[in-house]
Amino acid sequence: MRRLAAALTAALALGVGLTACGKSDPVPGAATGETREITHAMGTTKVPAEPKRVVVLDTDKIDTALSLGITPIGAATAGEAKSWPTYFGADKLAGIKEVGVLTEPDLEAINALKPDLILGSKFRQEKFYDELSAIAPTVFTEQVGITWKENFLLDGKALGKEQAARDLLAAYEKRAKDFGAKLGDAASREISIVRFMPGNIRVYGPESFSGIVIGDTGLGRPARQRLDAKKDKRFDQVSPERVKEVDGDVIFVTAYGEKAAAEQAKVTAGSLWQGLSAVKAGKAHVVSDQTWMTGIGVTAANKILDDLDKYLSA
Repeated sequence: MRRLAAALTAALALGVGLTACGKSDPVPGAATGETREITHAMGTTKVPAEPKRVVVLDTDKIDTALSLGITPIGAATAGEAKSWPTYFGADKLAGIKEVGVLTEPDLEAINALKPDLILGSKFRQEKFYDELSAIAPTVFTEQVGITWKENFLLDGKALGKEQAARDLLAAYEKRAKDFGAKLGDAASREISIVRFMPGNIRVYGPESFSGIVIGDTGLGRPARQRLDAKKDKRFDQVSPERVKEVDGDVIFVTAYGEKAAAEQAKVTAGSLWQGLSAVKAGKAHVVSDQTWMTGIGVTAANKILDDLDKYLSA
């Protein structure tokens, strides 16, 4: 109720009301000049042609905005991963204000920033859409991970950077394809992706963000991680007792937050992990969770290619 009251107060102050049928109007004074209509997961929204004060509510949208040369004025954080995506460098992150977490955006903090565009995800924030739209024009993508390229292009369009987004995505896809071709035997190399979460271990499939990047290079995956029999091909769980199931020709390992990192250290010091063929061959590599898992954008994807080049080209 407090959130709703705050949003209603904001709406009155800004001269807009809660919207119907998935439509929202631009905030008066937020942008001078023309607006554009964006069709998205919640309907159609008029946004400023060149938004200047952007708030983003998912990790992919931080990557997208910064990749396109726009520094958000506010961003939600991802639970255990409490920092911004450091792979952009501290100077590009200095001006961003925290506005809650992905699943619980801080509406009062968002309103105080007076944004002229909010980018979010129906998957994570659907129940907040009307309240957010009362603050500023709000554009939501549908899903996360599997649709990361479509999300990137839609968010790029909302930011007034549609062609730049297309160019960046095309350049990434060419780089991924060229890298796989350079390896020569890409399809025969089985790349395992393992992530330690608080309380469980995940292997990532072909429809996860990092799995899609691996697929774009033409590299192969272990049968266990192709998830052929599963409808959800993003990830599956493996218990510490079944850790031998994560083996591959090369293993890339991440941990989501400090608790997971501690669990990772315990498991990877154990005999089952040490007995994996990739580990014995010196081909298990710890990589950044920010780039492989939470980045979900074109710059993060290029960082994954950097890691692949580093560890597979030698």
